[in-house]
Amino acid sequence: MGATKLTHVTTINPNNTNIHGPVVDEVEGLIRVYKDGHVERSQIVPCVGPSLALELGVACSDVHIDKLNNVWARLYVPMVTKSSSVSKLPLLVYFHGGGFCVGSASWSCYHEFLARLSSRSQCLVMSVNYRLAPENPLPAAYEDGFNAIRWLNKSRNDNLWAKLCDFDRIFLAGDSAGGNIAHRVAAKLAEADLKPMNIEGTILIQPFFGGEARTESERRVENNKSSVLTLAASDAWWRLALRCGANREHPYCKPVKIKTRTLVCVAEMDLLVDRNMEMCDIGNNEKLIKRVVYRGVGHAFQILGKSQLAHTTTLEMLCHIDAFIHHYDQFN
Repeated sequence: MGATKLTHVTTINPNNTNIHGPVVDEVEGLIRVYKDGHVERSQIVPCVGPSLALELGVACSDVHIDKLNNVWARLYVPMVTKSSSVSKLPLLVYFHGGGFCVGSASWSCYHEFLARLSSRSQCLVMSVNYRLAPENPLPAAYEDGFNAIRWLNKSRNDNLWAKLCDFDRIFLAGDSAGGNIAHRVAAKLAEADLKPMNIEGTILIQPFFGGEARTESERRVENNKSSVLTLAASDAWWRLALRCGANREHPYCKPVKIKTRTLVCVAEMDLLVDRNMEMCDIGNNEKLIKRVVYRGVGHAFQILGKSQLAHTTTLEMLCHIDAFIHHYDQFN
């Protein structure tokens, strides 16, 4: 597969109200939607190519999944040495966050995080660049996630990296909106015949869910400007991601029953902490779910946090993900 052409986000143009009419919805500094349907996104995070520092020991490349819809993925392949006793590596399929409306597999913060994850856990990573709302409202992102797994099944004998992959040990993962996508794609795949592939588990990092009634953590964090995710932004992401007329009681805003091994990574200072805790408690099998709460950090700390606490807590999270993938008991 050849490398895909990366689509870079555009910078918001303050003069566009003269061309496209008034702004009808926005998340300040991130996205604007105009009356005629034109959408602008700010380039808040630089997009980078697939190159990585040699010392990481990870090879990286971009591949097309669906050329018609411009869905592509970035692959991370740890360099296995001849002395390694492992012949096949697990595969983690990752979905980035961004309220379903912004973000990219080429964002530098995801590129760095997933390269570290691949190196630390000695697993293949496929970071899916799915279609964004509002141009492509839900369930477009879910469909792209499902089709990415189907693409894997079709391509498993056609690529050199696939020779290293243990297709019996696939994990779906994502943060924020990407956690929502991983969760729902896993539920759909549970009803599909994937043989000879197998979804072993899901890793949900601060998964994005919502509702019309406010939770205690939503009221507490609300519109705290220091938070990466405010209540106003959360509401706007759902308005933009859902089809016209839907509200936050739509099924896409709610978790479904978990049927596979699941690790839920919760940030203590996150707007979503109550919803994340609730999804682990209500109607689910406790033996399937491992929940870890990271103290003193907020939403998206593992990719956007600059403090020493965020850095050390991210290392802790990487250790937990590694332990979950390889069945180590490090959750004491």
